[in-house]
This record gives sequence, structure tokens and C-alpha cells, in this order.
Amino acid sequence: MGGNWTIGVDVGGTFTDLCAIERGSGRIALHKVSSTPANPAEAIIAGLDGLAEKAGIALADVGAIGHGTTVATNALIQRTGAKVAMVTTRNFRDLVEIGRQTRPKMYDLRADFPPPLAPRHLRFEVDERIGADGQVVTPLDTSSVDAVIEALRAADVEAVAIAFLFAYLNPAHEQAVKARIAAALPDVAISASSDVQPEFREYERSSTTLINAYLQPAFGAYMRMLEAEVAARSPGASLGVNQSSGGLMSVATARDYPVRTAMSGPAAGANGAIHTAAQSGIRNVITFDVGGTSADVALIRDLEIGLAFDRDVAEFPVRMPMVDINTVGAGGGSIAWFDRDGLIKVGPASAGARPGPACYGRGGTEATVTDANVVLGRLSTRGLLGGDMSLDAAASFRVVGKVADRLGMSVEAAARGILDVMAANMVRAIRAISVERGHDPRDFALMPFGGAGPLHGEACARALGIRQILVPLLPGILCAEGLLVAGRSESLVRSQRIALGAAAGPALAALAAELAAEAEAWFEAEAIPAEERRAVMTADMRYASQNYELQIPAGALATGDLDGLRQAFFDAHARAYGFFNPEDPVEVMALRLVPQGARPEIGVPPQSPTASTQPAPRARRPVWFSGAAPVDTPVYDRAELAPGAELAGPAVIDQFDSTLLLFPGDTARVDAALNILIDRGETDL
Repeated sequence: MGGNWTIGVDVGGTFTDLCAIERGSGRIALHKVSSTPANPAEAIIAGLDGLAEKAGIALADVGAIGHGTTVATNALIQRTGAKVAMVTTRNFRDLVEIGRQTRPKMYDLRADFPPPLAPRHLRFEVDERIGADGQVVTPLDTSSVDAVIEALRAADVEAVAIAFLFAYLNPAHEQAVKARIAAALPDVAISASSDVQPEFREYERSSTTLINAYLQPAFGAYMRMLEAEVAARSPGASLGVNQSSGGLMSVATARDYPVRTAMSGPAAGANGAIHTAAQSGIRNVITFDVGGTSADVALIRDLEIGLAFDRDVAEFPVRMPMVDINTVGAGGGSIAWFDRDGLIKVGPASAGARPGPACYGRGGTEATVTDANVVLGRLSTRGLLGGDMSLDAAASFRVVGKVADRLGMSVEAAARGILDVMAANMVRAIRAISVERGHDPRDFALMPFGGAGPLHGEACARALGIRQILVPLLPGILCAEGLLVAGRSESLVRSQRIALGAAAGPALAALAAELAAEAEAWFEAEAIPAEERRAVMTADMRYASQNYELQIPAGALATGDLDGLRQAFFDAHARAYGFFNPEDPVEVMALRLVPQGARPEIGVPPQSPTASTQPAPRARRPVWFSGAAPVDTPVYDRAELAPGAELAGPAVIDQFDSTLLLFPGDTARVDAALNILIDRGETDL
């Protein structure tokens, strides 16, 4: 890596965060700008230029940039993707509309899934058929392909998804059709399911491929623009895009597979959280990342976060490895509103970046979570971003006052009610990834981050019985920091149903060899040094009578130890379901290999020369906690807290990217990594 600086850029719904670190010195520079949803590249470029000016960084001296993006997800939510068509096996064009025989809402008979991204008149069929054994049943009829090409040309489509029956076993027909369409329509983006995600489960594979094609044109244009702008400023920098599974991929890969970025930002946050927890010597944490629009919660056990392979993104099923994160519409910009039952709700609608909360002074007219925090004195009167972004407190009192009038209570009580509803939303999301999966949240530390996370950490910890809260050094920019510690990675898969018997050895060995060869080619293409190469293999396994698989570490395959693989499945099944039956037949449905490059190492940044273990408060102000009156509360600057510093609540700790609220009875200690560990007290004021 040439250049002395590495920069992480995370694009959120409200802010675009930048975190840069200098090799050698460990110096960190931070910057935050408002996101530009119409063209996210504008905020990124403005952020890079602003960071350079603010921190005195020469952009030409940047060696690497990691980018977490919401562009693909937002395009899917807002339905602003390409005019897309679909090509399928004869008689299967309605598969993406029929889907699974489930309802989106069990008790709502009128609720339905969204219509397919490719309407029926843009779903075409060709004559071909691959059988369940991967053998050709019906040869590919090129005349039917040519007829489809003419229909695609007449419809003036921008993208095409190709998903044939059993193409994951034999991709020959898909690849032949892809090549034929590409030759005839060179300006049309094409996604083939055998490239996007060659796995069984026809509906999910087809849906994922269709989403990928739908996103390709706009995302490709965005990547090309960003790549050009970055190259103009930092010609020696490598640009990596974070993917949903947590590692960086090249810009070229991101252009071809934008669906991989569906959970790009949250995955970066998980990287940052694992790095922070490791620095502080805490292996088990529950994280919640509260931004402007949503809150993402995750469970990290032994410094590992699980992967989920079947997720819904904007109500569409996606079959793709993604960090196992639960998202709820609860952020700083979440709007308080009244439902038909007269009860107050908070979110999922958000004021976003424009107009934002009323206190931003951009025309917001509805009460938000941020406005409630302003009313209660929890946010600095100096404003956000170190005072660069002023807050209009009068506007917050005005909009929260409307809520208070309707509820018939004081404005402060209404503000606390808004925050209580917000906390309840987040607690439900945390319970879904902990209690509902057999984990006791009291066995974990809570790690709040995001710009608004540390303001709400105590309320969530109290509701869950969690006694320790770990607040990262850079909570508001942790997703961007997570991009600094992300290495390059790829996700490879071979799907084939193999009974785990004596004859399974050669078949599994053949699949493993194919994956190893593909991984080797990827290592070479990414120019990853031999000493930094690592690959982790897992197997999707289940009992023959089951319909869902467990991901099992498959290192035993390297020595042909099928008994060891079977026992690993039994152990995992017992953990997940409480039992296993050694007599029932077991089958392998897929092998997965994740080749990875080394993760960059970043240390603790230099401490401010004025930091002290006995810091003096910068100011004092009245803050409302849980009592009937405000409490005179000292306000500290986090940069002035040296390792070993201890504070007793109540206190407010301000920093550039976030605000931490320390409740009465709580104690906080700054550890050697400059993270803050809070031990919750029992006082309720």
C-alpha cells in the first residue's frame, strides 16, 4: 500500500462519515458531512476535500479508501433502478411472482408482497432444460434466444436477469445465453444466476439475480463516477467497497454484483465493533448502531458475528451471505406521530438529511428523537460536530410542544415519552437477536454507537438487565472506522445435494478442489501476498427430513474426516435446537469457501496532550434524566479524558461525532484503548 493515509467513508441516510488514519503515527482525522441522497458521490467528494482541508491531509498521499454504501439499498427501497427484463426456462417466467406460499403479514388478508421488479410482459422464456442431476434434458434452442433478444431490443430494456432451472449445477445454458445477449445488446447490463449466487432454492436465486440486474446500471454509473473522482485526487489509492458479508471487494466486482452491498454499512459497523471489543478485552457484546434513520443491532460472541444467508431487502428475498443484523426504524431523525388508536409512535418514518429534525433549522416541522434530546438538555447547546452544526433549541421546544399539547403533559414529559418509545423499539430488536435465539443479554456488554447510540445506551441496558456498557472511542464514526480494519474477501459456493455417507468423500473432495482453485485465482487477481492469504470453508448441512441448513465449519474435509464433520453437525444442531439424533441421515447441501486477505492493524491514536485522569468539566447545564426535575450536570470533553480517568454520573461527555449520557449512579472508566466502560448503578433520578 503506497501512501501514508487510509480513509474509511460510510454513507448513511443522514450523514456521510469519514475516518482517516496515518500509518506510523496512528493519528486519526474525522469529518462528517450531510449526505446527498440524489447523488451520494457528491457528499463523498465534498467529505474528502473537507477532510483534507480540515486535517491538513494531502489527498495524493492516500494509499487506500474503504467505502460503505447504501446506494443499492436505497435504489431498491425507492424503486429507482433500471428497466429490467428476465429470461427463464420455458414455463417458469412466473416463478418470481408466485414465490413461496407465505404471507407478508399473517393476520392482514390484504397485505401482499411487492410486484416483481420485472413485470410479466418483460419476463421471457427460452427452450432449454437442465435436470436435477445437472444433465441436459432439453438442449438450448438458439432460435428461441434470438426471438427473446429481439423482444428485449424492442422493449428498450437497460438490464437483463437470466435464471434457468438447475443452473447452479450446470451453468452452460445460462452462460451461452448471456454471451449471445451481450453480443447483440452490448449496452445492456446482464446478470446470470450462475454468476450471482449459484445455489439451490430456485425462487431466492432468481429473486437475487433479478435484484442484481435491476441495480447494475445505476450502481455501475455511481462506481465509475466515484472511481474517477477518487483517482483524480488520490491517483495511488486503492478503492474497496464493503460487502454485506463484511469484507472489501474491488470496484469492478461491485459494479458487477451491487446486490452484495445490501448491508454494506451495517457490516462495516460490525467490523468496527469487533475491533473495539478486542481492544478492550471484551469478547461478547451486543451492538446497536443508531443513526439518523434506523438502528442496527447485532450479537457478537467470541469476537465473531454470524452470517445470515436468507434475508429480505426492501421486501424482496435475497440469498446472499450477510452479517446477521436486525434493523429497526429507530434513529435520531425518527418522527413521533399518533396512530389511529391515539397512541404515540416513533418511526419508522424519518426526517432524514433534508429537512432533518426541526433543530437543524432546515424546515423540519415534526418532532423527532433528536428534538426530544434537545428539549431534555441532553445534546450540547453548542451544536453538533464540535459546534460546526448549530442547533435551534427553540424549534425543538416548538415541535415537541405540539406533541405535549395533544398528550396533555409538559414538554419535558412528552420528550421523555418519545425517547421511551424509541428505546422500546430498540429493545425489541435486541431481544430478537438475543433472547429469542437462546442468548441471555445479561451475559453480554452493550455497545452503543452511531451518532445517537450513546445517548440511548443506558435506557436499553436498563430494560435488558445489562450491567456493562462499552462506548467506542469514535462511536459516531465507527462504521467508517470499521472500513479501516476490513480486509479483502470473497464468498464462493458450490451447491450440490450429497448424502453424508461413505460415498460422499470423493464428491465433497471434488467440490472443495473446485472452490480452492477459484480461491487461488481470486488471490492472484487481488494481488494478495501469499503470507496474508487465508481461506475458511464451511458446509451447509441438515437432516434429510429438514428444509433449512446449519453452517458447519468444514476444516475436517481437508483430511477427509467425514465422521468429524458429522459430529460437528450434531454439536451445532444440539446448540440450535436442543437435541440431535445420530441415527438420522445427514446431507450436505453446499460447500462455501471464504478467501480473505489480512485485516489491517490499527493501534490506539495519540492522546491529547492536555488529557487528564482528573478532568475538569467544560461546563454545566440542567439535564432531565428520569426524575421530576432536571439535574445540574457537568459536561466533559472526551478528548480531555486520559486512560484511567473515572467519572461518576450524572455527566454528559461531548465529542465531535457523538454525545454520551452518564446517568446518576453510573460510573465510567476510560481504558487503555481510550474506550469508555460504564458500570450501571441502581439509582433512578
